[in-house]
Amino acid sequence: MKLFKNLVFAVVMPIVLAGCWGGDETGPVDIKYDREICEYCKMIISDPRFAVEVRQGKGKEVHKFDDMGDAVHWLKLAPWKETAETEIWVRDMTTGKKWLEAKKAWYVSGQHTPMEYGYGAVAEKTKGAFSFEEMRKRVIAHGSTTRCETPDHSHVDGVKDAHDKS
Repeated sequence: MKLFKNLVFAVVMPIVLAGCWGGDETGPVDIKYDREICEYCKMIISDPRFAVEVRQGKGKEVHKFDDMGDAVHWLKLAPWKETAETEIWVRDMTTGKKWLEAKKAWYVSGQHTPMEYGYGAVAEKTKGAFSFEEMRKRVIAHGSTTRCETPDHSHVDGVKDAHDKS
C-alpha cells in the first residue's frame, strides 16, 4: 500500500506543480504595468487601455506592446503573422481591463496612445470605427511614429531585423 501511495504521489505531484507554475497555453497573460517593456520600442508599458499581446501559437511566448501600432509594425516582420495559430489580444480602451481578440475588435482613431499611433480598441462597432484590417493598413501606411525607432528583433523566433533588407 505504501508503494502505491508513493507511486501516486510521484505521478500526481509533478502535474499539480506544473499547473501552478506553468504558463497559459493560449490567450493573453497579465502585464506588469510600469515594469515590463514593449517588444518593439523597448519603452515601459504603462497604460492598460492600449496594451497589446501577440502569441505565435499554443504554448508559445507572449510578446507585449504598449500601443497597437507597435504590434502592427513588429508583426509585419514575423513570417508566422498570418498563421491561424497566431493570437493577437488588445485591451478595451474604455476600461483598460477587458481583453479583446484584436481581429474582432473595432478601432477608434484620434486617441492619445503611448506611441501616438492614435488607435484604441472597442468591442462594439461605433460611428467612425475601423476594422482590424483597415487599422493595420493605416498604421503601416503611416509608418513608425517619431517616438519609436525601429529596433533589432532578430532574437525573436522567426522575426527578422527591421534593418535587414534581404
